[in-house]
Amino acid sequence: MARGAHTTLNNLLGLRHAAKDIELFSRRRSRSQLAGGSRTLFRGRGLEFEEVRHYQGGDELRAIDWRVTARTGIAHTKLFREERERPVFLLADQRRSMAFGSRCCFKSVQAAEVAALLSWAALDHNDRIGGLVFNEQRHIDIRPARSRGAALHMLKALDTFSNELIAKPASSVAQPAKPQTKPPAISLEQMLAELRRVARPGSAVFIVSDFIDFDDACVKQLHQLARHCDINAILIYDQMEQNLPAQGTMAFTDGAQRRILNTSARGLRRDFSASFSKRIDDTRTALLRLGIELNTLSTHSDALSALASWYRSGRNQQTSVNLHRSTESHNSKNPLRSSSSSTAS
Repeated sequence: MARGAHTTLNNLLGLRHAAKDIELFSRRRSRSQLAGGSRTLFRGRGLEFEEVRHYQGGDELRAIDWRVTARTGIAHTKLFREERERPVFLLADQRRSMAFGSRCCFKSVQAAEVAALLSWAALDHNDRIGGLVFNEQRHIDIRPARSRGAALHMLKALDTFSNELIAKPASSVAQPAKPQTKPPAISLEQMLAELRRVARPGSAVFIVSDFIDFDDACVKQLHQLARHCDINAILIYDQMEQNLPAQGTMAFTDGAQRRILNTSARGLRRDFSASFSKRIDDTRTALLRLGIELNTLSTHSDALSALASWYRSGRNQQTSVNLHRSTESHNSKNPLRSSSSSTAS
């Protein structure tokens, strides 16, 4: 379970063996004679040509290579294989809104651990791993590769960005201040657009964020991305974001502004909880329209147990989505409730 306000590279490296419990892809046998030996949870680029051989009894007529047959005068059949490789892309949010946590760890730390587990699980499945790690100022692009180096590059980026969130600014020497214009902060919509550019068709995409600025522009990007890739959304949240503690006067800050609130006011706590629940519900509804299931994970939950529950061997994605839709009305009073026990307090 993730702990603390910052990550350590050793902890992220230590998740490699634990990630073996996570099955990102189904390993059921294929029933088709022209398909490969395994079906995956996510779609790939389909059947790839492998070779041509002499026609044998029982071969399908549609598989005959008529050009080779006409040239040689002997019937030949095309053989295909199902592409088993699934490039896995991770989009890991490490912006300032992720630098918050009231129990166990910061959201940024939980997101880093989730991304690390997914990286190791993909590598263990012999798939290429790549992705984007970003904050308000910049992002790091890890190109997909089927190597331990790619996973280490991802973990290093996660560790660097996570620790930058809590790094103290360097003490400035007494010099006249120079006015500086900061570039606009990077938004989730911008990173989704970047993800569309780098993610190849057939990729499995995992978005790990608090979705704090999820809007219609993000929906448009995901609509285009979902046409060619399989998308999984994991929303990280903290319990205090869901329910304010009734502890009287408290000071809150976003790093730029500071506000005093009386959390003992019942109406304030009710409105605060309702606002958060509506945001989660709206995000889930928008994603479900695109066929994307939203999983929620709190900072006091165990990421390994949650991922092992969501992505297990033989799990069928469409069945899961249909099950989620059928239980949506039942869970409407508590939008954070999911089929996983990871969101339990």
